Amino acid sequence: MSKIVWDAVGEHKYETGVDHGVLYPINEVTNQYDNGVAWNGLTSVSETPSGAESNAQYADNIKYLDLLSAETFGATIVCITYPPEWEQCDGSVSPVDGLQIYQQSRKTFGLSYRTKIGNDLNPDAGYKLHLVYGAKATPSEKAYNTVNESPEALNFSYTISTTPVDVPGYKPTALITIDSTKYAEGAAKTRLERLEAILYGTDPDYVETAMPLTAFESGVDYYTKSGDVYTKVDDTSGTPDPDTQYYTLGEGTAPRLPLPAEVIQILGSNG
Repeated sequence: MSKIVWDAVGEHKYETGVDHGVLYPINEVTNQYDNGVAWNGLTSVSETPSGAESNAQYADNIKYLDLLSAETFGATIVCITYPPEWEQCDGSVSPVDGLQIYQQSRKTFGLSYRTKIGNDLNPDAGYKLHLVYGAKATPSEKAYNTVNESPEALNFSYTISTTPVDVPGYKPTALITIDSTKYAEGAAKTRLERLEAILYGTDPDYVETAMPLTAFESGVDYYTKSGDVYTKVDDTSGTPDPDTQYYTLGEGTAPRLPLPAEVIQILGSNG
C-alpha cells in the first residue's frame, strides 16, 4: 500500500457534453422498448434523483435508527428540436396532417444518451452511456419570445418521472450507465460494440450464398466481392458461375432498448 497522491497526471477526470440521444417509445403490443429514433438537438439532460430521505426513529429516549424513503429518478430534458415520435410521449396526437391535439394520454418511453469522459491528458478518453427506463413526461412550460437583435432558437424543456424496472438480484432501477473506458480493448470492446449495435441498430450487411450457387432467384439482388468492394450482378438471367462466391444483402436490425438484465448479460458474457 502506497501513500495517497492527489491530482496525479492523467487523473484530472471530468464529464461533459451530451450527444447520441435516442428515444425508445414503448411498444404497447410487446411491452418492450424498440423502434428507437435519433433525438437530434439535445441541449442538456439534467438527472434529478430524489427520495432516500432520512426518517429518524426514536426509542429508549435516543435516536434509535434511520429509515430511508424510497429513491426515485427523474430528469429534465432540454432540446432545440425533437423527433416526431416524441409527440405521443408529450401527450399530443395528429388526427389530420399539420394539426395537433394536446392533453392526450402520454406514452411511456426509454431514453439513451452519451456524455464525454476526459482528463488532463486526453479530452476524448471515452464516454458514458446513460440508459433510462420507464419514463413519462409531465407538462412543461414553453416560452415564445419576440425576435430581437439577439435571436435565439426556442429551447423546449421537458420534465420526466420514471417507474423502475426489474433487475434480477438487485433492487429495481430506472437508470444504468456504462463507462466505455472499462470496455476499451479486446473482448470487452466487442461486448460494448454488441450492446451499441442493439441500441443504435445495424445497417443491412452482405451475406454469403451457399456454394456453388445453382440458380439466381428471381427478384433477389446478387453481388460479387473484390477486396472490400461489392459489385451488383447486372444480368441474373443466366446460370451462376459455380466457382464464384455470391452475396445477397441481408436485413439490418432495428434499434431497441434492452432491459437491464440483458445489458448485464451482454457486458458480462465471454462471447
